[in-house]
Amino acid sequence: MTLLITIAAFVVALGCLIVFHEFGHYVAARACAVKVLRFSVGFGRPLWMRRYGRDATEWVIAAFPLGGYVKMLDEREGQVAREELPRAFNRQSVGRRVAIVAAGPAANFLLAVLLYWALFMHGVPGVKPVLGEPPAGTPAHHAGFAAGDVLATIGDEPVATWQDARWILLQHAVQKSSVEVTVLPAGGGARTRRLDLSGLTTADLDSDFLRALGLTRYQPPLKPVIGEVVSGGAAQRAGLKAGDEIVAISNQRIETWDQVVKIVRAHPGAQLVFEVRRGGGLQPAIVVSPEIVVEGGRKIGRIGTAPLVDRAALTGMIVETRYGPLQGLAKAVQKTWETSVFSLKMLGKMIVGEISLKNLSGPITIADYAGQSAQSGVASYLLFLALISISLGVLNLLPIPLLDGGHLMYYAIEIFTGRPLSDRAIEIGQHAGMALLFMLMALALYNDIHRLVGG
Repeated sequence: MTLLITIAAFVVALGCLIVFHEFGHYVAARACAVKVLRFSVGFGRPLWMRRYGRDATEWVIAAFPLGGYVKMLDEREGQVAREELPRAFNRQSVGRRVAIVAAGPAANFLLAVLLYWALFMHGVPGVKPVLGEPPAGTPAHHAGFAAGDVLATIGDEPVATWQDARWILLQHAVQKSSVEVTVLPAGGGARTRRLDLSGLTTADLDSDFLRALGLTRYQPPLKPVIGEVVSGGAAQRAGLKAGDEIVAISNQRIETWDQVVKIVRAHPGAQLVFEVRRGGGLQPAIVVSPEIVVEGGRKIGRIGTAPLVDRAALTGMIVETRYGPLQGLAKAVQKTWETSVFSLKMLGKMIVGEISLKNLSGPITIADYAGQSAQSGVASYLLFLALISISLGVLNLLPIPLLDGGHLMYYAIEIFTGRPLSDRAIEIGQHAGMALLFMLMALALYNDIHRLVGG
């Protein structure tokens, strides 16, 4: 069932993003009086096709869905009747060609703004930014943060939820600077702490950088009762079941779920003896060997269980951020802009080696995130769509031949030199762009498979 949800969520997301992107090209082409021959979602053999409109435009769903295109009348791709020459794309002014090509990425940014706007007006649920106890020796511990502190501002930006805190700190973390954080301690009043981010490594940014900083979410004390067992995980193979109360692990008395997590993480590949109470009675000892998982460059243990959570106890930790129409629109535009700029910065840091290329994701990881967000609720799925739409817009604006940004680069050269590039130069650029995109896709797919195999 989970696999079906993941596939469906991925297909819907891909379809929405492609249709919106290509529809941007289509609307701009029609506005510039350019004849559109085909609007295709996907590449390859058409699975479905219909003709509509006075131009009898072909609307197509093709076999290979990872992309799409709008085919316009163009003398470079076939003979054009004399009476239709004014409607050919290549006969348009460079300004019109720029507008038509740029309309695709612009549509993706517009979609993100609309999604964020709708979410901000409806209300976005989040977790209160309340801190747990910072581990000794971490930057948060040295800065004086304490359990129960509520994050109020980071730098000059207000913090309403834990998601806000993570986003703002991530932008500072890639700069490896220090930042002033205002907190509201449990005892009242406001305190300012200076958090040093300069010690973060590339490996920290690749994993959970907040954990590396010592900033952990406050968790209401959880009883050591298993609420969920992952199918195929170490716990299930050993015989642990949902509802089991963990009494002891390897002769160490267990009082809270945090103890379970710490012991399991500290013993990857080792044999741990679990004593559990099931149905009111103690069970024979169960031996569990935590799977070895690499996180942040070090090996940790994982058995594939989740605690039984008292939903009522967590209600007080959930907040909802909501804005009026005008403020919501302003916030949506700001969020889209900030995310776009940050994406470009991250790409730049990948190129110079400051951020690992492991962060490059392909279709498998995107599909996985699509499935997870869909199962988390409509709001999570729409947030995922907005983020991927921005990523698609940014990607298409990169000056790589075959992408919209590559065509815009050609037109910029044409504006600067006063004449279009030669067909030979464009052909060489297309081949180079194809090779670069193939390498990027291969690397992204490798990262996907590595995550899948390595957990």
